[in-house]
Amino acid sequence: MKNIQNIKLSIDSTIKEALQIIDNGALQIALIVDEDDKLLGTLTDGDIRRGLLKGLDLNNSVETIIFKTPTIAKISNTKEEILKLALSKKLHQIPIVDDSGKILGIQEIEELIKPKDKINKVILMVGGLGTRLRPLTENTPKPMLKVGNKPILQTIVEKFAEYGYTNIVMCVNYKSHVIQDYFDDGKEFGVNIEYILEEQRMGTAGALSLLKEKPTEPFFVMNGDLLTNVNFEHLHDFHTNNNSMGTMCVREYDFQVPYGVVNIEGSRIKSIEEKPTHNFFVSAGIYMLSPEVLKYIPENEFYDMPTLFEKLISENENAISFPLREYWLDIGRIEEYKKANEEYDGVF
Repeated sequence: MKNIQNIKLSIDSTIKEALQIIDNGALQIALIVDEDDKLLGTLTDGDIRRGLLKGLDLNNSVETIIFKTPTIAKISNTKEEILKLALSKKLHQIPIVDDSGKILGIQEIEELIKPKDKINKVILMVGGLGTRLRPLTENTPKPMLKVGNKPILQTIVEKFAEYGYTNIVMCVNYKSHVIQDYFDDGKEFGVNIEYILEEQRMGTAGALSLLKEKPTEPFFVMNGDLLTNVNFEHLHDFHTNNNSMGTMCVREYDFQVPYGVVNIEGSRIKSIEEKPTHNFFVSAGIYMLSPEVLKYIPENEFYDMPTLFEKLISENENAISFPLREYWLDIGRIEEYKKANEEYDGVF
């Protein structure tokens, strides 16, 4: 996804200003936004030429010539959804917006068809015991349980590879030989894999202190028992564009109280809510971190990701959330494992 800070204009901008942006920019487009960065329309060289043919001059406002109904995609759309939309409209690029309509960037379709290998590391936490999935995990580590006729971990690796993220580190522990024998160096799957053996339980953040080569670019951290269609490139861009130190993917979670909730003040009943539903955001087990985060992680100690984010917050670092709208399932219990196998073919 391309950065669009230099190609944004207000509705009051002149045609001359728009021409300068279009001529100087590699994307050959201008984005017209309001004061809240919400996309109002797009402008190309063709739109300007048609305006000039109608008698407008370069000092006129762009308001009357912008294309007000451009095809857009949401940041929650998967690579496949964006590609399908672009091909159906014969487009070479699509503006990407958030749920409120705020413009975030532009996705060039050529990058989706032929993604370039990126240097960012992907660190997968795959050393869990999978206790809640026994007896399935007595001889098989949880990430190697099959969903859709392939291990969960293989689906994760292939999804990252689709977006060009091929430098993968697997933090292993329980029955690590099963994982290493299956993936080896990763070449068979189009990626490069290295392994870090946790000789003791390190937690989802503590294992990062064992990295042999410290990342110099933002890197992903993900639990190895998740099935998701998240657009990893959009997560990367969101992290970078917001100058984030740590970005946590979050899911909305609804919890309904099974009773009537009585709100009291002293002994007086103020109101009664019958089985109210409460909404929360919970961690989705997918993160993107900047290299500077590593200085906050102690050496060879158990340290989990919530503790790391609490530390970032206490240090006034920029810790942000990335809401997931895509398919996501944590394969933590037998019920979820069965559900994953039922839904796999319809999602992946």
